[in-house]
Amino acid sequence: MMALRTILLAEDNPQDVELTLEALSTHNLANNVIVVKDGVDAMEYLRYEGEYKSRPKGDPAVLLLDIKMPRMDGIEVLHSIRSDEKLKTLPVVMLTSSREEPDLKKCYELGVNAYVVKPVSFNDFIDAVKQIGVFWALLNELPTKE
Repeated sequence: MMALRTILLAEDNPQDVELTLEALSTHNLANNVIVVKDGVDAMEYLRYEGEYKSRPKGDPAVLLLDIKMPRMDGIEVLHSIRSDEKLKTLPVVMLTSSREEPDLKKCYELGVNAYVVKPVSFNDFIDAVKQIGVFWALLNELPTKE
């Protein structure tokens, strides 16, 4: 049986972190979820730097990425990932409250895999996260790293 891969969640809002974790666990997605609070921490995790220097090897199944975060926003993170030979194929899903057309357009120009606006209602948010988790963490196939 194949081991479940990690989901990386980059989100600075504690309530959204709690709801996302609840949605994933409620729907029996047993993947380990690593939570980082900003883009700098997300990049350090992905590049095995700082406190993540000795983390287990392997990329996450997917990065769930908020746009509006301190220190380094989600668009900057996406740009860094797509510019990095080792990370450029990592699936990135923007999970954000931004409905701003320039944000949406910029994310797709940079190669985001999906852009999901966080629903306002609790049940819709839980359902959206469940669907994201099932697809990206369980169904999606990734190329093998050499």
